Amino acid sequence: MKKILAAGTPLAAVVALLAVPCSALASDAPSGEGYARTADTAKIERGRYIVTTSACHDCHTPWIVGPNGPEPDMSRMLSGHPESLPILTMAPVPAPWAGAVSESNTAWSGPWGVSFTANLTPDEESGLGKWTFATFKETIRTGRHKGRGRNVLPPMPIAMYKHFTDEDLEAIFAFLQSIPAISNRVPEPLPPPQAVAGTN
Repeated sequence: MKKILAAGTPLAAVVALLAVPCSALASDAPSGEGYARTADTAKIERGRYIVTTSACHDCHTPWIVGPNGPEPDMSRMLSGHPESLPILTMAPVPAPWAGAVSESNTAWSGPWGVSFTANLTPDEESGLGKWTFATFKETIRTGRHKGRGRNVLPPMPIAMYKHFTDEDLEAIFAFLQSIPAISNRVPEPLPPPQAVAGTN
């Protein structure tokens, strides 16, 4: 004890130190399953905060009209455009308007065609259940589906979101993998009419 405590340490402090169980002192050590579980929880909660404050629910959670007006339907949290709401054509958008949005706030029509917000839940067949973190990160960094496919379309604010740090993206992905999986197959985007005409 003489080698651990400085000279003049009050007797009460020595007694208090001796009264602490060794297991309590070890519990703060950065190793073991308990630490990993705490770290995972902290990362998930950080991800929940970022998703909530970055307006992800505004588009990826279908809206309903509630007692206070339009609001996200959290029973379908982050499940994307409802497959039960088929949209087969672009909305007419007269000048000076540049776009239109569906009643669910999950489909957007503009010069790019029609985009549908993705299912971000961990459903393996219709959501992100089979995605890796690397795939998720590359999608955000490149603005391309799975980092190599089609462009991620408006209104997804890729130009802003690509500035998230890797740690932010890890937290977001951890949160998205922790939420309830919802089976909801979102349709592929519809191209603008001129693009369709150009293929004939």
